[in-house]
Amino acid sequence: MSQVSERSPSSLKRYTTANEMVEDVFATYAERTAFTYAGQRHTYGEIDRLSRQFAIFLQCHLGLAPGDVIALQLPNITQYPVAIYGAIRAGLVIVNVNPLYTPHELEHQLVDSGAKALVVLANVAAAAAQVVPNTAVQNVIVTEFADLMPWPKRPLINFIVRHVKKLVPKAHFVNHINFNDALALGAKGELTAVQRQAHDVLCLQYTGGTTGRAKGAMLSHFNVCSNSWQVLERNPHLSAAAEEVFATLLPLYHIYAFCLHAFGAFSLGAHNVLIPNPRDIPAVVKAFVHNPPSVIIALNTLFKALCANEHFQRLDFSRLHATTSGGMALTQDAAIAWKNITGCEICAGYGLTESSPVVSANVPASNQITTVGQPLIDTQIKLVDAQGNEVPPGQEGELCVKGPQVMLGYWQQAEETAKVMLPGGWLKTGDIAEIQADGHIKIVDRKKDMILVSGFNVYPNELEDVLCSFPGVLEAAVVGVPDEKSGEAVKAYLVMKEPCAEEEIRKHCKQFLTAYKIPKYIEFRQTLPKSNVGKILRRELRSDVKSAA
Repeated sequence: MSQVSERSPSSLKRYTTANEMVEDVFATYAERTAFTYAGQRHTYGEIDRLSRQFAIFLQCHLGLAPGDVIALQLPNITQYPVAIYGAIRAGLVIVNVNPLYTPHELEHQLVDSGAKALVVLANVAAAAAQVVPNTAVQNVIVTEFADLMPWPKRPLINFIVRHVKKLVPKAHFVNHINFNDALALGAKGELTAVQRQAHDVLCLQYTGGTTGRAKGAMLSHFNVCSNSWQVLERNPHLSAAAEEVFATLLPLYHIYAFCLHAFGAFSLGAHNVLIPNPRDIPAVVKAFVHNPPSVIIALNTLFKALCANEHFQRLDFSRLHATTSGGMALTQDAAIAWKNITGCEICAGYGLTESSPVVSANVPASNQITTVGQPLIDTQIKLVDAQGNEVPPGQEGELCVKGPQVMLGYWQQAEETAKVMLPGGWLKTGDIAEIQADGHIKIVDRKKDMILVSGFNVYPNELEDVLCSFPGVLEAAVVGVPDEKSGEAVKAYLVMKEPCAEEEIRKHCKQFLTAYKIPKYIEFRQTLPKSNVGKILRRELRSDVKSAA
Protein backbone atom coordinates (compact mmCIF):
# COMPACT_ATOMS: atom_id res chain seq x y z
CA MET A 1 0.00 0.00 0.00
CA SER A 2 1.18 3.52 -0.71
CA GLN A 3 1.94 5.95 2.09
CA VAL A 4 0.01 9.23 2.02
CA SER A 5 1.42 12.34 3.61
CA GLU A 6 -0.66 13.55 6.53
CA ARG A 7 -1.84 17.13 6.64
CA SER A 8 -1.10 19.42 9.52
CA PRO A 9 -4.08 20.08 11.81
CA SER A 10 -4.09 23.76 10.79
CA SER A 11 -4.74 22.84 7.15
CA LEU A 12 -8.08 21.21 7.95
CA LYS A 13 -10.70 23.90 7.54
CA ARG A 14 -13.79 23.85 9.71
CA TYR A 15 -16.87 25.40 8.17
CA THR A 16 -19.97 26.55 10.02
CA THR A 17 -22.30 26.58 7.01
CA ALA A 18 -22.50 24.51 3.86
CA ASN A 19 -22.65 27.71 1.79
CA GLU A 20 -19.27 28.78 3.14
CA MET A 21 -17.83 25.34 2.39
CA VAL A 22 -19.20 25.15 -1.16
CA GLU A 23 -17.89 28.54 -2.26
CA ASP A 24 -14.46 27.95 -0.69
CA VAL A 25 -14.05 24.47 -2.17
CA PHE A 26 -15.03 25.59 -5.67
CA ALA A 27 -12.57 28.47 -5.50
CA THR A 28 -9.74 26.28 -4.18
CA TYR A 29 -9.97 23.14 -6.32
CA ALA A 30 -11.42 24.34 -9.63
CA GLU A 31 -9.02 22.30 -11.80
CA ARG A 32 -9.36 19.00 -9.95
CA THR A 33 -11.69 16.17 -10.89
CA ALA A 34 -14.68 16.29 -8.56
CA PHE A 35 -17.00 13.52 -9.75
CA THR A 36 -16.85 10.69 -12.26
CA TYR A 37 -19.96 8.84 -13.36
CA ALA A 38 -19.98 6.11 -16.05
CA GLY A 39 -16.57 7.24 -17.25
CA GLN A 40 -17.55 10.92 -17.58
CA ARG A 41 -15.42 13.24 -15.45
CA HIS A 42 -16.43 16.66 -14.16
CA THR A 43 -14.02 19.08 -12.51
CA TYR A 44 -14.83 21.20 -9.49
CA GLY A 45 -14.97 24.15 -11.87
CA GLU A 46 -17.62 22.42 -13.96
CA ILE A 47 -19.68 21.41 -10.91
CA ASP A 48 -19.34 25.04 -9.75
CA ARG A 49 -20.82 26.28 -13.03
CA LEU A 50 -23.59 23.67 -13.23
CA SER A 51 -24.68 24.01 -9.59
CA ARG A 52 -24.67 27.80 -9.96
CA GLN A 53 -26.96 27.50 -12.98
CA PHE A 54 -29.25 25.16 -11.05
CA ALA A 55 -29.35 27.55 -8.09
CA ILE A 56 -30.26 30.46 -10.41
CA PHE A 57 -33.05 28.36 -11.90
CA LEU A 58 -34.40 27.58 -8.44
CA GLN A 59 -34.28 31.24 -7.43
CA CYS A 60 -35.35 33.02 -10.59
CA HIS A 61 -37.61 30.56 -12.38
CA LEU A 62 -39.20 28.59 -9.56
CA GLY A 63 -39.21 31.49 -7.12
CA LEU A 64 -37.92 29.37 -4.25
CA ALA A 65 -36.73 31.32 -1.23
CA PRO A 66 -34.19 30.47 1.48
CA GLY A 67 -35.71 27.94 3.85
CA ASP A 68 -37.99 26.38 1.23
CA VAL A 69 -37.76 22.59 0.94
CA ILE A 70 -36.60 20.64 -2.12
CA ALA A 71 -36.69 16.83 -2.37
CA LEU A 72 -34.03 14.94 -4.32
CA GLN A 73 -34.91 11.43 -5.51
CA LEU A 74 -31.82 10.34 -7.42
CA PRO A 75 -29.25 7.53 -7.45
CA ASN A 76 -25.50 8.22 -7.57
CA ILE A 77 -25.29 10.16 -10.82
CA THR A 78 -23.61 13.52 -11.42
CA GLN A 79 -26.94 15.36 -11.33
CA TYR A 80 -27.18 14.57 -7.62
CA PRO A 81 -24.19 16.64 -6.45
CA VAL A 82 -25.15 19.38 -8.92
CA ALA A 83 -28.60 19.47 -7.31
CA ILE A 84 -27.19 19.30 -3.76
CA TYR A 85 -24.80 22.20 -4.18
CA GLY A 86 -27.30 24.16 -6.25
CA ALA A 87 -29.92 23.79 -3.53
CA ILE A 88 -27.38 24.87 -0.91
CA ARG A 89 -26.42 27.95 -2.92
CA ALA A 90 -30.11 28.86 -3.21
CA GLY A 91 -30.47 28.49 0.58
CA LEU A 92 -32.91 25.59 0.41
CA VAL A 93 -33.55 22.73 2.82
CA ILE A 94 -32.74 19.34 1.27
CA VAL A 95 -34.81 16.17 1.67
CA ASN A 96 -32.93 13.09 0.43
CA VAL A 97 -35.36 10.47 -0.88
CA ASN A 98 -34.69 6.83 -1.74
CA PRO A 99 -35.42 6.28 -5.48
CA LEU A 100 -36.81 2.83 -4.62
CA TYR A 101 -39.65 4.19 -2.50
CA THR A 102 -43.18 3.20 -3.32
CA PRO A 103 -45.79 5.96 -3.87
CA HIS A 104 -47.03 5.34 -0.32
CA GLU A 105 -43.58 5.94 1.21
CA LEU A 106 -42.75 8.88 -1.03
CA GLU A 107 -46.01 10.67 -0.36
CA HIS A 108 -45.42 10.67 3.38
CA GLN A 109 -42.01 12.34 3.05
CA LEU A 110 -43.19 14.94 0.56
CA VAL A 111 -46.27 15.84 2.60
CA ASP A 112 -44.51 15.83 5.96
CA SER A 113 -41.58 17.96 4.77
CA GLY A 114 -43.73 20.40 2.82
CA ALA A 115 -41.40 20.10 -0.18
CA LYS A 116 -42.16 22.64 -2.91
CA ALA A 117 -39.98 21.08 -5.61
CA LEU A 118 -38.82 17.60 -6.53
CA VAL A 119 -35.83 16.46 -8.59
CA VAL A 120 -36.44 12.90 -9.78
CA LEU A 121 -34.89 10.32 -12.09
CA ALA A 122 -37.16 9.58 -15.05
CA ASN A 123 -36.91 5.84 -14.38
CA VAL A 124 -38.77 6.22 -11.05
CA ALA A 125 -40.87 9.28 -11.87
CA ALA A 126 -44.04 7.23 -12.38
CA ALA A 127 -44.31 6.63 -8.65
CA ALA A 128 -43.88 10.35 -7.96
CA ALA A 129 -46.51 11.22 -10.56
CA GLN A 130 -49.09 9.24 -8.60
CA VAL A 131 -48.65 11.27 -5.41
CA VAL A 132 -47.35 14.74 -6.32
CA PRO A 133 -50.93 16.11 -6.72
CA ASN A 134 -51.51 15.21 -3.05
CA THR A 135 -48.51 17.23 -1.87
CA ALA A 136 -47.22 20.81 -1.78
CA VAL A 137 -44.80 20.09 -4.63
CA GLN A 138 -45.37 22.75 -7.29
CA ASN A 139 -42.58 21.91 -9.73
CA VAL A 140 -40.83 18.69 -10.76
CA ILE A 141 -37.42 18.57 -12.41
CA VAL A 142 -36.96 15.28 -14.28
CA THR A 143 -33.57 13.95 -15.33
CA GLU A 144 -32.31 10.94 -17.26
CA PHE A 145 -29.16 8.94 -16.60
CA ALA A 146 -26.99 10.52 -19.30
CA ASP A 147 -28.20 14.13 -19.13
CA LEU A 148 -24.78 15.50 -18.16
CA MET A 149 -22.81 13.45 -20.68
CA PRO A 150 -21.52 14.94 -23.95
CA TRP A 151 -22.86 14.42 -27.46
CA PRO A 152 -23.39 11.77 -28.84
CA LYS A 153 -23.16 9.74 -25.64
CA ARG A 154 -26.04 11.62 -24.00
CA PRO A 155 -28.82 11.01 -26.55
CA LEU A 156 -27.60 7.51 -27.35
CA ILE A 157 -27.62 6.25 -23.75
CA ASN A 158 -30.90 7.97 -22.93
CA PHE A 159 -32.50 6.49 -26.07
CA ILE A 160 -31.33 2.97 -25.19
CA VAL A 161 -32.53 3.23 -21.58
CA ARG A 162 -35.91 4.66 -22.59
CA HIS A 163 -36.76 2.88 -25.85
CA VAL A 164 -34.62 -0.26 -26.08
CA LYS A 165 -34.47 -1.39 -22.46
CA LYS A 166 -37.83 0.29 -21.76
CA LEU A 167 -36.79 1.31 -18.25
CA VAL A 168 -38.66 4.62 -18.22
CA PRO A 169 -42.39 4.21 -17.53
CA LYS A 170 -44.69 7.02 -18.60
CA ALA A 171 -45.19 9.76 -16.02
CA HIS A 172 -47.18 12.99 -16.22
CA PHE A 173 -46.71 16.10 -14.10
CA VAL A 174 -48.66 19.36 -14.42
CA ASN A 175 -45.51 21.47 -13.97
CA HIS A 176 -42.29 19.77 -14.93
CA ILE A 177 -39.06 20.56 -16.75
CA ASN A 178 -36.08 18.56 -17.94
CA PHE A 179 -32.93 18.95 -15.83
CA ASN A 180 -30.87 20.22 -18.77
CA ASP A 181 -33.54 22.76 -19.70
CA ALA A 182 -33.47 24.01 -16.12
CA LEU A 183 -29.69 24.42 -16.36
CA ALA A 184 -30.05 26.29 -19.67
CA LEU A 185 -32.48 28.74 -18.08
CA GLY A 186 -30.14 29.19 -15.13
CA ALA A 187 -27.26 30.02 -17.47
CA LYS A 188 -29.03 33.26 -18.44
CA GLY A 189 -29.36 34.74 -14.97
CA GLU A 190 -27.36 35.90 -11.98
CA LEU A 191 -27.08 34.12 -8.66
CA THR A 192 -28.30 36.04 -5.64
CA ALA A 193 -25.89 35.24 -2.83
CA VAL A 194 -27.60 33.68 0.19
CA GLN A 195 -26.40 33.96 3.76
CA ARG A 196 -27.29 31.02 5.98
CA GLN A 197 -26.66 30.73 9.71
CA ALA A 198 -24.93 27.83 11.44
CA HIS A 199 -28.13 26.56 13.07
CA ASP A 200 -30.38 26.92 10.05
CA VAL A 201 -31.71 23.56 8.88
CA LEU A 202 -29.64 22.14 6.01
CA CYS A 203 -31.54 18.89 5.49
CA LEU A 204 -34.43 16.84 6.76
CA GLN A 205 -33.09 13.30 6.89
CA TYR A 206 -35.94 10.87 7.42
CA THR A 207 -35.71 8.05 9.92
CA GLY A 208 -38.34 5.87 11.57
CA GLY A 209 -37.05 5.95 15.12
CA THR A 210 -38.99 3.92 17.66
CA THR A 211 -42.45 4.55 16.25
CA GLY A 212 -41.97 3.34 12.69
CA ARG A 213 -43.54 6.55 11.35
CA ALA A 214 -40.81 8.29 9.37
CA LYS A 215 -39.65 11.49 11.05
CA GLY A 216 -37.41 14.16 9.58
CA ALA A 217 -34.28 14.64 11.66
CA MET A 218 -33.45 18.34 11.41
CA LEU A 219 -29.74 18.48 10.66
CA SER A 220 -28.33 21.99 10.67
CA HIS A 221 -25.51 23.42 8.57
CA PHE A 222 -23.36 23.27 11.70
CA ASN A 223 -24.34 19.64 12.40
CA VAL A 224 -23.29 18.29 9.00
CA CYS A 225 -20.26 20.55 8.51
CA SER A 226 -19.04 19.71 12.01
CA ASN A 227 -19.46 15.98 11.51
CA SER A 228 -17.58 15.93 8.20
CA TRP A 229 -14.79 17.91 9.91
CA GLN A 230 -14.81 15.57 12.92
CA VAL A 231 -14.45 12.51 10.67
CA LEU A 232 -11.55 14.05 8.74
CA GLU A 233 -9.88 15.15 11.96
CA ARG A 234 -10.03 11.54 13.17
CA ASN A 235 -8.44 10.39 9.89
CA PRO A 236 -5.43 12.67 9.23
CA HIS A 237 -4.10 10.11 6.74
CA LEU A 238 -6.74 11.47 4.33
CA SER A 239 -5.00 14.33 2.59
CA ALA A 240 -6.11 17.18 0.37
CA ALA A 241 -2.60 17.25 -1.08
CA ALA A 242 -2.85 13.62 -2.23
CA GLU A 243 -5.97 14.12 -4.39
CA GLU A 244 -7.77 11.19 -2.82
CA VAL A 245 -10.08 9.00 -4.92
CA PHE A 246 -13.21 8.03 -2.97
CA ALA A 247 -15.28 5.10 -4.22
CA THR A 248 -18.85 6.34 -3.73
CA LEU A 249 -20.55 2.98 -3.32
CA LEU A 250 -23.20 3.98 -0.80
CA PRO A 251 -26.12 6.09 -2.05
CA LEU A 252 -25.80 9.83 -1.46
CA TYR A 253 -29.39 9.89 -0.17
CA HIS A 254 -28.13 7.89 2.84
CA ILE A 255 -26.83 10.19 5.59
CA TYR A 256 -23.55 8.23 5.84
CA ALA A 257 -22.61 8.92 2.22
CA PHE A 258 -24.19 12.38 2.24
CA CYS A 259 -21.84 13.44 5.04
CA LEU A 260 -18.67 11.55 4.07
CA HIS A 261 -18.81 12.02 0.30
CA ALA A 262 -20.87 15.14 -0.48
CA PHE A 263 -19.23 17.03 2.39
CA GLY A 264 -16.12 15.30 3.76
CA ALA A 265 -14.50 14.16 0.51
CA PHE A 266 -15.77 17.28 -1.24
CA SER A 267 -14.14 19.59 1.31
CA LEU A 268 -10.79 17.84 0.68
CA GLY A 269 -11.02 18.46 -3.04
CA ALA A 270 -11.19 14.69 -3.49
CA HIS A 271 -12.37 12.76 -6.54
CA ASN A 272 -15.67 10.94 -5.92
CA VAL A 273 -16.31 8.03 -8.28
CA LEU A 274 -20.10 7.69 -8.38
CA ILE A 275 -21.44 4.14 -8.56
CA PRO A 276 -25.25 4.05 -8.95
CA ASN A 277 -25.70 0.33 -8.24
CA PRO A 278 -23.09 -1.25 -5.94
CA ARG A 279 -24.89 -4.60 -6.19
CA ASP A 280 -23.69 -4.76 -9.80
CA ILE A 281 -20.28 -6.13 -8.81
CA PRO A 282 -18.90 -6.31 -12.40
CA ALA A 283 -19.70 -2.59 -12.80
CA VAL A 284 -17.96 -1.82 -9.50
CA VAL A 285 -14.88 -3.75 -10.59
CA LYS A 286 -14.85 -1.90 -13.93
CA ALA A 287 -15.05 1.45 -12.13
CA PHE A 288 -12.13 0.46 -9.88
CA VAL A 289 -10.03 -0.55 -12.89
CA HIS A 290 -10.42 2.88 -14.48
CA ASN A 291 -10.25 4.83 -11.19
CA PRO A 292 -8.33 2.86 -8.54
CA PRO A 293 -9.66 4.13 -5.21
CA SER A 294 -7.54 5.35 -2.35
CA VAL A 295 -10.55 5.39 0.01
CA ILE A 296 -13.46 2.94 0.15
CA ILE A 297 -16.49 3.53 2.37
CA ALA A 298 -18.98 0.66 2.48
CA LEU A 299 -20.79 -1.78 4.74
CA ASN A 300 -20.38 -5.40 5.71
CA THR A 301 -22.54 -7.04 3.06
CA LEU A 302 -20.80 -5.14 0.28
CA PHE A 303 -17.34 -6.04 1.58
CA LYS A 304 -18.34 -9.70 1.53
CA ALA A 305 -19.82 -9.53 -1.96
CA LEU A 306 -16.73 -7.84 -3.37
CA CYS A 307 -14.33 -10.27 -1.71
CA ALA A 308 -16.22 -13.19 -3.22
CA ASN A 309 -15.68 -11.87 -6.76
CA GLU A 310 -12.60 -13.30 -8.49
CA HIS A 311 -12.16 -10.23 -10.72
CA PHE A 312 -12.17 -7.98 -7.66
CA GLN A 313 -9.55 -10.19 -6.04
CA ARG A 314 -7.16 -9.52 -8.94
CA LEU A 315 -7.40 -5.71 -8.85
CA ASP A 316 -4.45 -3.45 -8.05
CA PHE A 317 -4.94 -2.04 -4.54
CA SER A 318 -1.62 -0.21 -4.29
CA ARG A 319 -3.39 3.17 -3.91
CA LEU A 320 -5.90 1.98 -1.31
CA HIS A 321 -4.95 3.19 2.17
CA ALA A 322 -8.28 3.74 3.94
CA THR A 323 -11.37 1.55 4.26
CA THR A 324 -14.26 2.53 6.51
CA SER A 325 -17.30 0.52 7.56
CA GLY A 326 -20.61 1.73 8.93
CA GLY A 327 -24.37 1.25 8.63
CA MET A 328 -24.34 -2.24 10.14
CA ALA A 329 -22.08 -4.43 12.27
CA LEU A 330 -18.76 -5.43 10.72
CA THR A 331 -18.16 -9.18 10.95
CA GLN A 332 -14.71 -10.58 11.57
CA ASP A 333 -14.82 -12.87 8.53
CA ALA A 334 -15.49 -9.89 6.24
CA ALA A 335 -12.72 -7.84 7.86
CA ILE A 336 -10.17 -10.66 7.56
CA ALA A 337 -11.04 -11.43 3.94
CA TRP A 338 -10.81 -7.75 3.00
CA LYS A 339 -7.39 -7.37 4.64
CA ASN A 340 -6.10 -10.52 2.90
CA ILE A 341 -7.24 -9.35 -0.53
CA THR A 342 -6.61 -5.60 -0.40
CA GLY A 343 -3.90 -5.34 2.24
CA CYS A 344 -5.97 -2.63 3.93
CA GLU A 345 -7.73 -2.93 7.27
CA ILE A 346 -11.39 -2.00 7.64
CA CYS A 347 -11.95 0.58 10.36
CA ALA A 348 -15.49 0.36 11.72
CA GLY A 349 -17.40 3.31 13.09
CA TYR A 350 -20.78 3.99 14.66
CA GLY A 351 -23.46 6.56 14.15
CA LEU A 352 -27.12 7.26 13.54
CA THR A 353 -29.14 9.66 11.44
CA GLU A 354 -29.80 11.90 14.43
CA SER A 355 -26.04 12.52 14.85
CA SER A 356 -25.33 13.47 11.23
CA PRO A 357 -24.34 10.49 11.53
CA VAL A 358 -20.89 9.61 12.94
CA VAL A 359 -20.34 9.31 16.70
CA SER A 360 -17.23 7.17 16.92
CA ALA A 361 -14.66 5.55 14.66
CA ASN A 362 -11.64 3.30 14.67
CA VAL A 363 -8.37 4.40 13.07
CA PRO A 364 -5.62 2.18 11.59
CA ALA A 365 -3.16 2.79 14.44
CA SER A 366 -5.52 1.41 17.11
CA ASN A 367 -8.10 -0.52 15.12
CA GLN A 368 -10.26 -3.04 17.00
CA ILE A 369 -12.63 -5.04 14.81
CA THR A 370 -14.89 -5.92 17.74
CA THR A 371 -15.52 -2.25 18.62
CA VAL A 372 -16.73 0.89 16.86
CA GLY A 373 -13.74 2.90 18.02
CA GLN A 374 -13.51 5.95 20.24
CA PRO A 375 -15.75 9.04 20.20
CA LEU A 376 -14.89 11.72 17.66
CA ILE A 377 -13.36 15.00 18.76
CA ASP A 378 -15.81 17.30 20.61
CA THR A 379 -18.09 14.30 21.23
CA GLN A 380 -19.15 13.26 24.73
CA ILE A 381 -20.70 9.89 25.56
CA LYS A 382 -22.28 8.31 28.61
CA LEU A 383 -24.24 5.17 29.43
CA VAL A 384 -27.52 5.31 31.33
CA ASP A 385 -29.88 2.76 32.83
CA ALA A 386 -33.61 2.44 32.24
CA GLN A 387 -34.27 5.26 34.70
CA GLY A 388 -31.83 7.61 32.99
CA ASN A 389 -29.15 7.32 35.67
CA GLU A 390 -25.54 7.12 34.54
CA VAL A 391 -24.16 3.60 35.05
CA PRO A 392 -20.83 2.88 36.76
CA PRO A 393 -17.73 2.05 34.66
CA GLY A 394 -17.68 -1.50 33.36
CA GLN A 395 -21.45 -1.84 33.13
CA GLU A 396 -23.67 -1.84 30.07
CA GLY A 397 -26.20 0.89 29.45
CA GLU A 398 -27.99 2.89 26.79
CA LEU A 399 -25.50 5.00 24.87
CA CYS A 400 -26.12 8.75 25.00
CA VAL A 401 -24.24 11.27 22.86
CA LYS A 402 -23.58 14.99 23.04
CA GLY A 403 -21.72 17.02 20.44
CA PRO A 404 -21.94 19.48 17.54
CA GLN A 405 -23.27 16.73 15.26
CA VAL A 406 -26.43 16.06 17.32
CA MET A 407 -29.60 17.07 15.48
CA LEU A 408 -31.80 20.04 16.33
CA GLY A 409 -34.76 17.69 16.79
CA TYR A 410 -37.46 16.04 14.70
CA TRP A 411 -39.30 18.18 12.17
CA GLN A 412 -42.67 19.24 13.64
CA GLN A 413 -42.49 16.37 16.16
CA ALA A 414 -41.92 17.95 19.57
CA GLU A 415 -43.18 14.91 21.49
CA GLU A 416 -40.94 12.52 19.56
CA THR A 417 -37.99 14.87 20.04
CA ALA A 418 -38.58 14.90 23.80
CA LYS A 419 -38.37 11.10 23.86
CA VAL A 420 -34.77 11.04 22.62
CA MET A 421 -33.31 14.40 23.70
CA LEU A 422 -32.28 14.70 27.34
CA PRO A 423 -31.59 17.97 29.18
CA GLY A 424 -28.23 19.47 28.30
CA GLY A 425 -28.31 18.40 24.65
CA TRP A 426 -27.82 14.66 25.18
CA LEU A 427 -29.20 12.30 22.53
CA LYS A 428 -30.44 8.85 23.54
CA THR A 429 -29.33 6.48 20.79
CA GLY A 430 -31.47 3.51 21.77
CA ASP A 431 -28.39 1.26 21.55
CA ILE A 432 -26.97 -0.73 24.45
CA ALA A 433 -23.21 -0.40 24.72
CA GLU A 434 -20.23 -0.82 26.98
CA ILE A 435 -17.19 1.42 27.16
CA GLN A 436 -13.86 -0.37 27.44
CA ALA A 437 -11.05 0.84 29.68
CA ASP A 438 -9.22 2.13 26.59
CA GLY A 439 -12.21 4.27 25.59
CA HIS A 440 -13.36 2.10 22.69
CA ILE A 441 -17.10 1.59 22.42
CA LYS A 442 -18.63 -1.85 21.98
CA ILE A 443 -22.24 -1.99 20.81
CA VAL A 444 -23.92 -4.84 22.67
CA ASP A 445 -27.44 -4.75 21.28
CA ARG A 446 -30.12 -2.44 19.95
CA LYS A 447 -32.71 -1.31 22.39
CA LYS A 448 -34.99 -0.39 19.55
CA ASP A 449 -36.71 -3.00 17.47
CA MET A 450 -35.25 -1.61 14.27
CA ILE A 451 -34.02 -4.16 11.74
CA LEU A 452 -30.94 -3.50 9.59
CA VAL A 453 -31.21 -5.02 6.10
CA SER A 454 -28.00 -4.37 4.15
CA GLY A 455 -27.49 -1.19 6.13
CA PHE A 456 -31.01 0.15 5.58
CA ASN A 457 -33.38 0.74 8.47
CA VAL A 458 -36.55 -1.34 8.57
CA TYR A 459 -39.09 -0.49 11.25
CA PRO A 460 -41.46 -3.21 12.49
CA ASN A 461 -44.37 -0.87 13.19
CA GLU A 462 -44.51 0.25 9.57
CA LEU A 463 -44.46 -3.33 8.27
CA GLU A 464 -47.00 -4.53 10.81
CA ASP A 465 -49.40 -1.77 9.76
CA VAL A 466 -49.11 -2.87 6.13
CA LEU A 467 -49.48 -6.56 7.01
CA CYS A 468 -52.54 -5.92 9.14
CA SER A 469 -54.17 -4.02 6.29
CA PHE A 470 -54.38 -7.33 4.39
CA PRO A 471 -57.95 -8.63 4.85
CA GLY A 472 -56.93 -12.07 6.07
CA VAL A 473 -54.46 -10.96 8.76
CA LEU A 474 -55.67 -10.79 12.36
CA GLU A 475 -52.39 -10.01 14.11
CA ALA A 476 -48.84 -9.38 12.93
CA ALA A 477 -45.40 -9.03 14.47
CA VAL A 478 -42.11 -8.42 12.69
CA VAL A 479 -38.56 -9.10 13.90
CA GLY A 480 -35.11 -9.31 12.38
CA VAL A 481 -33.39 -12.66 11.94
CA PRO A 482 -29.73 -13.30 11.04
CA ASP A 483 -29.01 -13.45 7.33
CA GLU A 484 -25.65 -14.20 5.72
CA LYS A 485 -26.16 -11.89 2.75
CA SER A 486 -27.93 -8.87 4.25
CA GLY A 487 -26.88 -9.03 7.90
CA GLU A 488 -30.49 -9.27 8.95
CA ALA A 489 -33.68 -10.28 7.16
CA VAL A 490 -37.30 -9.51 7.95
CA LYS A 491 -39.42 -12.25 9.47
CA ALA A 492 -43.15 -11.82 9.93
CA TYR A 493 -45.28 -13.78 12.40
CA LEU A 494 -48.95 -13.78 11.42
CA VAL A 495 -52.20 -14.86 13.02
CA MET A 496 -54.71 -15.34 10.21
CA LYS A 497 -58.48 -15.05 10.07
CA GLU A 498 -58.42 -17.56 7.25
CA PRO A 499 -55.67 -19.55 5.50
CA CYS A 500 -53.60 -17.70 2.92
CA ALA A 501 -50.50 -18.36 0.79
CA GLU A 502 -47.26 -16.57 1.67
CA GLU A 503 -46.97 -15.11 -1.82
CA GLU A 504 -50.35 -13.40 -1.46
CA ILE A 505 -48.99 -11.65 1.62
CA ARG A 506 -45.84 -10.54 -0.21
CA LYS A 507 -47.85 -9.38 -3.21
CA HIS A 508 -49.86 -7.15 -0.88
CA CYS A 509 -46.70 -5.78 0.74
CA LYS A 510 -45.18 -4.88 -2.63
CA GLN A 511 -47.89 -2.27 -3.10
CA PHE A 512 -46.69 -0.31 -0.10
CA LEU A 513 -43.10 -1.26 0.71
CA THR A 514 -39.66 -1.08 -0.86
CA ALA A 515 -38.27 -4.53 -1.73
CA TYR A 516 -35.82 -4.78 1.17
CA LYS A 517 -38.67 -4.25 3.67
CA ILE A 518 -40.80 -7.13 2.39
CA PRO A 519 -40.68 -10.15 4.75
CA LYS A 520 -38.22 -12.80 3.59
CA TYR A 521 -39.70 -15.28 6.04
CA ILE A 522 -43.32 -15.70 7.09
CA GLU A 523 -44.52 -17.94 9.90
CA PHE A 524 -48.19 -18.54 10.61
CA ARG A 525 -49.17 -19.00 14.26
CA GLN A 526 -52.32 -19.53 16.25
CA THR A 527 -51.36 -16.85 18.78
CA LEU A 528 -48.61 -14.31 19.42
CA PRO A 529 -46.94 -13.75 22.82
CA LYS A 530 -48.40 -10.76 24.67
CA SER A 531 -47.91 -8.80 27.86
CA ASN A 532 -50.61 -8.60 30.52
CA VAL A 533 -51.98 -5.47 28.83
CA GLY A 534 -52.12 -7.12 25.42
CA LYS A 535 -48.96 -5.72 23.85
CA ILE A 536 -47.30 -8.13 21.44
CA LEU A 537 -43.88 -9.10 22.78
CA ARG A 538 -41.40 -9.02 19.92
CA ARG A 539 -38.54 -9.87 22.29
CA GLU A 540 -40.04 -13.32 22.89
CA LEU A 541 -40.24 -13.93 19.16
CA ARG A 542 -36.59 -12.94 18.84
CA SER A 543 -35.79 -15.35 21.66
CA ASP A 544 -37.57 -18.10 19.72
CA VAL A 545 -35.34 -17.34 16.73
CA LYS A 546 -32.19 -17.57 18.87
CA SER A 547 -33.40 -20.80 20.49
CA ALA A 548 -34.10 -22.36 17.11
CA ALA A 549 -30.62 -21.39 15.92
